[in-house]
Amino acid sequence: MTNKRWIGLIALLIAEAMNLLDATIVQVAAPVIHTDLGGRTADIQWFSAAYTLPFAALLITGGRLGDRFGRRRMFRVGVTVFVLTSAACALATAPAELIGFRAVQGAAAALVIPQTIGLIRSSFTGSALSKALGTIGPVMGLAGISGPLLGGFITEASSWRVVFLVNVPLGIGVLALSHLLPESASPQPPRIDILGTLLLTGGTALVVYPILQSRDWFLLAAGVVLLGLCLLRKDGRLIEVSLFAHRGFAPALVTSTLFFAVMSGLTLVVVLHQQLTLHHSVMRSSLALLPWSAATGIAALVAGQWLVTRLGSRLMYVGLGVQLVGLATAPYALLPALAVGGIGVGLFTTAFFTEALHRVGPHETGSAAGLLNAVQQFGGTLGVAVFGTIFLHHPATIDRAAWVAVAVVVVTVATAHLMRSPHSTRRGRATPEPVRTGR
Repeated sequence: MTNKRWIGLIALLIAEAMNLLDATIVQVAAPVIHTDLGGRTADIQWFSAAYTLPFAALLITGGRLGDRFGRRRMFRVGVTVFVLTSAACALATAPAELIGFRAVQGAAAALVIPQTIGLIRSSFTGSALSKALGTIGPVMGLAGISGPLLGGFITEASSWRVVFLVNVPLGIGVLALSHLLPESASPQPPRIDILGTLLLTGGTALVVYPILQSRDWFLLAAGVVLLGLCLLRKDGRLIEVSLFAHRGFAPALVTSTLFFAVMSGLTLVVVLHQQLTLHHSVMRSSLALLPWSAATGIAALVAGQWLVTRLGSRLMYVGLGVQLVGLATAPYALLPALAVGGIGVGLFTTAFFTEALHRVGPHETGSAAGLLNAVQQFGGTLGVAVFGTIFLHHPATIDRAAWVAVAVVVVTVATAHLMRSPHSTRRGRATPEPVRTGR
């Protein structure tokens, strides 16, 4: 039985990696897809945003569906839809088709990812549970590093369509192993807040669409209003209001949004700069991201093992400072700047999630982690929209995007300071359960 649980864990880890791989692989291949399918230049951004937007908006609801109807059942449904839409993406003949299939694919991922922690907890206990949870970080780090390289290699050696077909055998393998996972659900099934989900999804879409497409700022304002209504409504409670009683939680959401907007937006800008401005091959473009990905993984490992227990929340400032150095250097020496910036990302994220969750009560941890994950994805979508638009209007260099990123990170320093509690720098604080990054 024990061996079966560990084999079942493999299915969960593959599903987690598929989500991250799908985002990074498509980002590298997006300019080639646009060349092949034609359409508007803004479609390049939509190939990524159409996936991350529903993923961000539906993550919390996806978790609640698993709690209510069974996590293994919802996991299987999500993986099945993910596989089918991956095949549909590979067969798309027009940009609108691909964007539509990507949106459904993102919704399917929002049903898959929230179930993994619950399924791991129901599969393992004691020290085995700690070991199982400890496998998530390395697997996601490896997926983050290999995603751009795999995307570049597949697109250059074969076709961008194969980028989506990779998910089909992986997903079938996950479904084949998923019977080894135990079924589990919440002993107190939560309500499914349909109105809250519609407000969150509609508000997120209305905030992103004007930036990518229409420049209709009335729509953006309407989106902000819908998001506010989702937050303020008391019935249904898609978002746990009690979380905001913790002084630093609201600033943590803003910090996460800003930080991951820069992280995702600049990744796209580097790819566009390499392929559209410098006319480099897809493979060479993907190699340009290797210093960023590798440095992030190494820095996160070092921070998690040694630095966060010594420096506490002060490590956030170290990470942001290092990232600022990398961003300010980017217009002059891109590859070294990406390596330096990646170090900053790894240092910051480890300290950030520790600080964001350490004051949250045990009964709020799942909701807090889900909300942080959702705003992280929303920030990534916003970054793709904002920084992609900046570059496409000034495609000769990445200077303008880099300096805008510097300004955003400076603001992030201020919001990170608002997160801190008076005793958040003490040493030896217990580190809470890790929050997975979807990208």
